[in-house]
Amino acid sequence: MYIGLGIILLVVGLVLALDVVTVDIKYVNDDALGTILIIAGALAIVLSLMIAPPWRRERTIHHYDDRV
Repeated sequence: MYIGLGIILLVVGLVLALDVVTVDIKYVNDDALGTILIIAGALAIVLSLMIAPPWRRERTIHHYDDRV
């Protein structure tokens, strides 16, 4: 679920860090903000994969046969 958030943060951070779009935010360094967003995006992706990996989920199926 947080993989999408991580990808969005990563893309926005790369846009700011690589100066694809020049944004003039007062009192904020664009390169530093881009780096912080890249780190936060990568961390969100890694943590979401560690917390709920789909290959570790167990599915138990119970079959009940009432026929005698």
